[in-house]
Order: sequence, then C-alpha cells, then structure tokens
Amino acid sequence: MYKTGILNSEISKVLSDLGHTDQIIIADCGLPVPQEVKKIDLALEFGKPSFLEVFSLIKNHMVIEQVTIANEMIKQNDELYIQLMAENVDINTKSHEQLKVDSTQVKAVIRTGEAKPYANAILKSGVLF
Repeated sequence: MYKTGILNSEISKVLSDLGHTDQIIIADCGLPVPQEVKKIDLALEFGKPSFLEVFSLIKNHMVIEQVTIANEMIKQNDELYIQLMAENVDINTKSHEQLKVDSTQVKAVIRTGEAKPYANAILKSGVLF
C-alpha cells in the first residue's frame, strides 16, 4: 500500500503508463465517454469529488504540457476557468463538440462528480527532461 500519492490504482496505472504527448481527460459527471476509452469513475454524488480537487491532485503527479478546455467554459463556468488559470498551466481552447470528438484519442477519462457546465479538460502529458 502506498504511504502517499494517488491511492486509486487505476489512476496510478494510467499515469505511470503515459508517454510524452499522451492525453487523459478529467471530466464532469455529464461528459459522454467513448466506449473504447477507459473510464475511471470517481463520482460519488453531485459535486464530489470536484473537478478542481481531482485536477490539483493529478497535477501534482503528472507532467502536464498543455491543458485543453472547451471555449464555452470561459463564459459559462468562469469561476472554474479563473481557478484553472491560477494553476500556471498552458491552456488551449476548442469547442465543446471538438473536445468530445478528441476524447476518442485519450488514454482514459477520469469522471468526477462535478456538476457545473463545461468542467472538462484534456491533459497532454509532458516529459521531465
């Protein structure tokens, strides 16, 4: 058993297996997950765990080269957008529809209990060296 870090074995495995430019998604409870993509469901109830709780934990254990969000988040979930900006990560935007299309290419979707609109982000893996 780990003493520190991510205790969820599925998340730990996915993060260990990521190579440079591989991607995962941290998603709200409503984002459809393509059938061919691994879904790690953390949702307990609406709002728990929150998108930001999961993002912050993942950020501590993953080299993130870029974060891609739906441009709709900027206006329709500005509170989360402001919090993400404070995380000091490179943020790219695209339409929510394109984000859903791109979700077919990720290694895993981590589903949170987040119930605010457009609380989804593609995290592109960086490299330590």
